[in-house]
Amino acid sequence: MTLLARAGLLFAGTITAILATAAPALAHGADAPNGTDYRVTVTAAGHPDLRVRVIEAGARLELTNTGDTPVEVIGYSGEPYLRIGPDGVYENSRSPATYLNRTLVGDTALPAEADPAAEPRWHRVDGGTTARWHDQRALWREAEPPAQVRAAPDREHRVRDWVVPLRGADGPAEIRGTLDWVPPPDAYTWWVVTVVGVLAVGALGVLPAASGPGRRALVALGGLLIVGGAAAVALALGRTLDAGAQGPGAVLAGLLTGPVWTLLTGLAAIAAGTRAATGGGASSAPRSHVDFVVALAGVCLALFAGVTNVAGFSRAVLPTPWPPTVARTLVVLVVVAGAGALAAALLRLHTAARRPTATTAVTR
Repeated sequence: MTLLARAGLLFAGTITAILATAAPALAHGADAPNGTDYRVTVTAAGHPDLRVRVIEAGARLELTNTGDTPVEVIGYSGEPYLRIGPDGVYENSRSPATYLNRTLVGDTALPAEADPAAEPRWHRVDGGTTARWHDQRALWREAEPPAQVRAAPDREHRVRDWVVPLRGADGPAEIRGTLDWVPPPDAYTWWVVTVVGVLAVGALGVLPAASGPGRRALVALGGLLIVGGAAAVALALGRTLDAGAQGPGAVLAGLLTGPVWTLLTGLAAIAAGTRAATGGGASSAPRSHVDFVVALAGVCLALFAGVTNVAGFSRAVLPTPWPPTVARTLVVLVVVAGAGALAAALLRLHTAARRPTATTAVTR
């Protein structure tokens, strides 16, 4: 099978995969959504020994107890739900919240033992002093936005103030916060920038591969893949940090168990871009092989790091520790570098495949 045929199969497979995975990617994330229009904010932690923050674009609350005595998080029926202290994190298996909070939508079926009136039955779930959980009191669970949002969707709205009760050695306490609707950005603008960028990068493929401009175009494609790969790595890192990872070990573990495909495709794109930017490595390697590597890296980058993050174009709150505009810019760089490199490499492979035929015709 020729390189052009392989590239054709690669392109067809890419389109099929994108169509098959785009919808699930946009809807993905019961535990870590790709984006939302509801902003969850913590305004009071309840006690000086407690550190509380919002993670995963508001999908979870994170509580760290730095004190010497445990604190209990109270469930939806007034029962003890979590206990966080120096000896670890414990769940009450008889609390309905233990099961309802396992998913963002709270649709886990309750077992027979779930009884908020029963004596707590504690099970240790972590040896640290930090607990992370979905809390329906801090979330908007309805399919439709609130009435005030439907009446004026272009304005920010306070949906409600929320409270999560606590109980510690000093008595009752509360985590307090707010839930706001934030108008989503204009996705059309981001898509226009992305499409124009892909077309501009893809146009590099019309330059004759064997000419000076064509060789410089290959170097430029390599540089773009390096930039796109670095943007993908940044997206993976941002998502890991937003999920609550702190410290090098926790960040590395989060990268390898979370957005691992985004990370791997970013690193692969950097490697492929470096090879292309340095002229293809060994001089004995056929240039078409380098183009194929560029195409393969581009399709993986666009599919596994780009498509899975384009939901951010139409969501106001994103799972990153930096401003949403920065995250959207990174996604644009990933898609433009990936899809653009794929298009340019396919054009270069097509030109290379036609050249011997044209030369033979002239000779005859």
